[in-house]
Amino acid sequence: MTTTAAPGSPAAAVATLRAAVEDALDAALPPESDWPATIHRAVRYSLFAGGKRIRPLLALAAGEAISGARGELLPFACAVEMIHTYSLIHDDLPAMDNDDLRRGKPTSHKVFGEAIAILAGDALLTRAFHLLAQLPAGAGDAVVRRRLAASAELGLACGTAGLIGGQVMDLESEGKAIDAASLERLHRAKTGALLKASVRGGAILGGASDEDLARLTRYADAIGLAFQVVDDVLDATEDATRLGKTAGKDQAARKATYVSVHGLERARQLAATLREDALAALQPLGARGALLAALGREIVDRHS
Repeated sequence: MTTTAAPGSPAAAVATLRAAVEDALDAALPPESDWPATIHRAVRYSLFAGGKRIRPLLALAAGEAISGARGELLPFACAVEMIHTYSLIHDDLPAMDNDDLRRGKPTSHKVFGEAIAILAGDALLTRAFHLLAQLPAGAGDAVVRRRLAASAELGLACGTAGLIGGQVMDLESEGKAIDAASLERLHRAKTGALLKASVRGGAILGGASDEDLARLTRYADAIGLAFQVVDDVLDATEDATRLGKTAGKDQAARKATYVSVHGLERARQLAATLREDALAALQPLGARGALLAALGREIVDRHS
């Protein structure tokens, strides 16, 4: 049974933002027929494979909580989703996690071959920063400064101090026992960094004060780690049909996860605690934080 969100509710606002992201992503990429058509088909295949758009939604919700204009926020939101999709394409490659299924569909390298999949990821990463460098006509100094600052946040998050560094640590940890502190460091880099950059970048583009940026950073730190804890729980408890990707793969690869280190029930408790920490960080924002709160609950309470 399909339910419709009540008009004016946070769920309805999230649905509106999702639609805006989909339209902006479609407009930001060349059509499949443009030369060279193969790479554009591959890029669109993965980008429009049915993701929940959590990262661009966080960017938009954070920016709009600070009264940022959606038109200025959308290029950053698109860039975040492009980088996320690039990371998934490369993560699924045989040299990495060697996965055949993503979002219920064959992974990019299974459809287009490894070489084109690598290039599709490269194309998305490149387009993300190209998009951020395309300033609107007549952009003033404040807009330029904020766009540069948000771009720097994103670059840091997907570099060796963030996503890439976390992926290296993930690969090097396979089959090894690591402690809780090392596990947290791994996932704050591999998963949490991009989620945090989505929130901070949106807030910066919205012109956040130091106080509001600090509050949103605390929210992002909590929700970014919670996202990965829930992912680990789902990998251990759901089947491939619900997950949209191969189930139990972390355990089979002897990866360090919150379930393997802490156990299933403790991992669930930790996710709930992180959700409450995130919501508490938003309280000083009042109604401005409603969308971010709704997204936080969606991240932690999701089942697939």
